[in-house]
Amino acid sequence: MTDALFLFDPQVDDVPVNSDELHAGWKLTLPPHIKRHAVQAMRLRVGDSLQLSDGDGLRIQAVLNDVEAGLAEVVNVGREPEPLTRLALIQALAKTGHDEQAIDTATQIGVDQVIPWQADRSIAKWKAGRTDRKWSSVLDAATEQSRRAFKPRLEACVSSKDIVAICRRACVHGDLVIVLHQDATDTWTSVETRVAQLIDRTLEDGKPRTINVVVGPEGGISEQEVSAFLEAGAVSCVLGRNILRAATAGPVALSLLSRTLGRYE
Repeated sequence: MTDALFLFDPQVDDVPVNSDELHAGWKLTLPPHIKRHAVQAMRLRVGDSLQLSDGDGLRIQAVLNDVEAGLAEVVNVGREPEPLTRLALIQALAKTGHDEQAIDTATQIGVDQVIPWQADRSIAKWKAGRTDRKWSSVLDAATEQSRRAFKPRLEACVSSKDIVAICRRACVHGDLVIVLHQDATDTWTSVETRVAQLIDRTLEDGKPRTINVVVGPEGGISEQEVSAFLEAGAVSCVLGRNILRAATAGPVALSLLSRTLGRYE
């Protein structure tokens, strides 16, 4: 079984994060919240292995040495590279927790960036200082559960006008914005062709690029929003014959993209 992973905040927790200075054999004092989770919740004991990460690529393999003091000995340390082609989920706010379910599953799949969207038909409202903390907590838990060294970056909540700007910037930088819409005429096959072209360009010039997936709320994306996004350079497609919930559409698309990008090899 893969060792449990625990996230720490370098701005708050007293854990060395410089992988050039941290070496095998060093002793680390686990932050109180990690010690509590590891010892009390997961019942780790002396000699059990665990992982620590700052959510920014650092992965520390360690062994618990002293339960009472929360001491762990470093076995291995390294920093993983970010993917050259990043996956972003632009998720509309949805009621009854469907949006949180979407970003939870998307994190487990491997999304790199999460952008909340206050869509025209979103019933739920973004409350700064409250909703963002809740979404960040969901991303933390899903990152730890999936043993990722990178926590998805949570951006500020955007409006539909902001997405238009994202679409325009994507055209300039060679990124891609995919709008999932049940009335679209293009299928996923056409999207895969565009993704393959993006991969080829990235391999040629080595420039990082982002593939954005736009998912609407329960009531769907309005025609005005779809039109504005397409005019700004986005592409629209339908995912098969079945109509997916707001909680599942994004993860399904991200799974297909992950396979195309070779992340599932």
